[in-house]
Amino acid sequence: MNRKDLSLYLVTDKELAKDKALEDVVEEAVKGGVSMVQIREKEACSKDFYQLAASIKKVLEKYKVPLIINDRLDIALAVDADGLHIGQSDLPYHVARKILGPNKIIGLSVESTEQAKEANQLDVDYIGLSPVFSTQTKNDIAKPLELEGVKEIMSFSKHAAVAIGGINSENAADLIKAGADGIAVVSAIVCSPDPCKAANKLKQIVNMSLSHKATDT
Repeated sequence: MNRKDLSLYLVTDKELAKDKALEDVVEEAVKGGVSMVQIREKEACSKDFYQLAASIKKVLEKYKVPLIINDRLDIALAVDADGLHIGQSDLPYHVARKILGPNKIIGLSVESTEQAKEANQLDVDYIGLSPVFSTQTKNDIAKPLELEGVKEIMSFSKHAAVAIGGINSENAADLIKAGADGIAVVSAIVCSPDPCKAANKLKQIVNMSLSHKATDT
């Protein structure tokens, strides 16, 4: 199992970036402390998705930050990404693992305690707790888990977990305290006029919270 740094996980959204090049947003975010990047482009055609992924991969290679592709196994293979993130209705984990091989990162979205228990039977590299709070960046979401849901899942999950959905500098520390290993954000960084500064602020909060958690245990 790959234990990657999930502390500050950026999920992209080209539409939210508006007139800014997504490659520039990603690079500034990584400079600010983003530890992993997932490209999620639901509306892009295959050619555009591939070209964007290949371009962002070049940026991330300079900083040794892993590139994760959302849903699209074909794109992950085409650009030789570091990993793939799948949802409950996507390609089954065992199929993705067979095709990608043992050394790629595979993350799985978990939307309930039942799904988290089922995920314990899989050798995924991490789970994405989604959504923690209500969010405007994804329409097809389940009922928010809230902090209590995160606490419950992390009390029995064997996997590292990153929380996503409505996360910002005001609630990031609470999620780490609840048991998450990191936070995943979209608009908190992509929509910021200064992605580097926004990422740095979140990174400091997460790192401080993780150090407090380590001390408490």
